[in-house]
Amino acid sequence: MPELGRTLLILGLLLALAGGIILGLNRLNLPLGRLPGDLSWRGRGWSVSFPIATSILISVVLSVILWVVGRLRR
Repeated sequence: MPELGRTLLILGLLLALAGGIILGLNRLNLPLGRLPGDLSWRGRGWSVSFPIATSILISVVLSVILWVVGRLRR
């Protein structure tokens, strides 16, 4: 059970860190979620959003960061 608690604690800290990064990027006025290729529809009292371009950009950035970390650990 101690391993499960430790894992949940680490995941919670990572989630809090990700939230802090998102809030920090929001203050920089980066257009995440409003990039060309992000789809959104608005109607009377509803909205649907598919941030495809933002998801691809975040995936590429995280892949590069993890690749660099992996190369530095060798």
